[in-house]
Amino acid sequence: MSKDENEFVSYIVELMQSIGPVISKKMFGGYGFFLDGLMFALMADRTLYLKADIETEKEFKALGLAQFTYSRKGKEFAMSYYRSPDEILEDSDEIYSWANKAYGAALRAAAKKQKNGK
Repeated sequence: MSKDENEFVSYIVELMQSIGPVISKKMFGGYGFFLDGLMFALMADRTLYLKADIETEKEFKALGLAQFTYSRKGKEFAMSYYRSPDEILEDSDEIYSWANKAYGAALRAAAKKQKNGK
């Protein structure tokens, strides 16, 4: 991990402390951001993505924000994470709002998994 990348991850973690004790973990060539054991954001190629679901996805799409995708064995896969609006990295009210939405989506996903017995 480069010093620049480490500083960027630390900056995001610091910004997200407004919603709770957020931590980052290195994973899959990027980073996951967790609150209470639930991943609600990820960083890949210095781009922050936030968890979305049926309740919040339309807000990301309305802003033209891209869904996180990756390739494996020549196939393209999409995850339920969308690029964060650029302004949230410089506005504490915006990061609080968007991070809370992402954490809410993570909570709903976890509840759904638990309900389905997975």
